[in-house]
Amino acid sequence: MITSDITAAELKQRLANNETPILIDVREPWEFEEQSIAGAKLIPLGSLPERMHELEDYKDQEVLVHCRSGKRSATAQALMQQQGFTNVRNVVGGMLAYNEA
Repeated sequence: MITSDITAAELKQRLANNETPILIDVREPWEFEEQSIAGAKLIPLGSLPERMHELEDYKDQEVLVHCRSGKRSATAQALMQQQGFTNVRNVVGGMLAYNEA
């Protein structure tokens, strides 16, 4: 199981290279409306357990999770790993770091 995190700068570089990673935003809808990363799928942390089935196709693929600062996405990462996801990476520092990168 791969548990390495990814920096916001690495994510930004990958997006700049036209990569399309599987990106899950676990913030609240109002946060997502204020600012989001193109291509990110919104699944608020509170609804992740009952919406995990939406991500079944990605169990063995790299999945990047992010939030505002990295705390909620770290929780989401752990939840997903418990459900058998093998390559979930937390975007360290979340949107705050992304905006600075």
